[in-house]
Amino acid sequence: MKKIFTLIVMCSTMAIAQSHRFIYEYKYIPNIKAKDDVKKDMMALDINEKGSVYQSLDKMKNDSILRAQVEALSKNMSGTINLQGMNRSKSIVNYKVTKEYPSYTVFLHEKVDANNYKISEDKKPEWKISSETQTINGYNIQKASTHFGGRDWTAWFTTELPFPDGPYKFYGLPGLIVKLEDSTGSHIMTLVANRKQDKAEDNTRTIFERKEIAVTSNQFKKAWKDFLADPGKEIRGMGTSSSAKVYFRDASGKTMDQKDIVKGKEAMVKKILETENNRIEPSLYE
Repeated sequence: MKKIFTLIVMCSTMAIAQSHRFIYEYKYIPNIKAKDDVKKDMMALDINEKGSVYQSLDKMKNDSILRAQVEALSKNMSGTINLQGMNRSKSIVNYKVTKEYPSYTVFLHEKVDANNYKISEDKKPEWKISSETQTINGYNIQKASTHFGGRDWTAWFTTELPFPDGPYKFYGLPGLIVKLEDSTGSHIMTLVANRKQDKAEDNTRTIFERKEIAVTSNQFKKAWKDFLADPGKEIRGMGTSSSAKVYFRDASGKTMDQKDIVKGKEAMVKKILETENNRIEPSLYE
């Protein structure tokens, strides 16, 4: 078994000398109280010799459109941002997961309010590999299970794709994860396509995005709790650190009262908590 695994690792190193894209259909239920409301997003796992990136295809498209328009604005020194052509669906997954090879250092890139966080993961999936096998989409796959992030997970991997990686933060099996499902059936990722990539995806930030804040999982949990305790803090702080006065206007151009905006923000956060109560990694948002 040791020789077989060593061979797989060697093949994996050779294979990732090229860039590969694995596309997963991600079905999830954001509100556990509305189980019939199943969302779907297509996720890309891009693998090369340096590591992997897991993110929404639609989000990548949106970011690419916005990045191109920002570059055009910078060159022309004038113009407007046109959101036409962007998918503004609420079902788009906004987080991103990166893994650095060969250490498999894992980071979750998540946004809370106006802040972008790069959250380091200090735990790795501990797998129990079963002898159970089956076939999915032409691949011979084998079953494995783990408890991670507050959920019990079942993974199906194949040694026919010699990449010890998978969707989200999951890795460490002797082959690519082809299907991943939690015990409630509310988060399911299934491999539907793969292809070689000519070049890596451009993941640079635009000038409108704040620099990422590097934090541990515990530090992120505190930042999340602080945000829930005072969702309007960012708005109230605008203009207080300089002599510039900040005005808020609605779509018609009418000046809005800051207190009303804060109340609206608080109501929006309350609604999000009520309707997005089934996150993929619940232990991170406790």
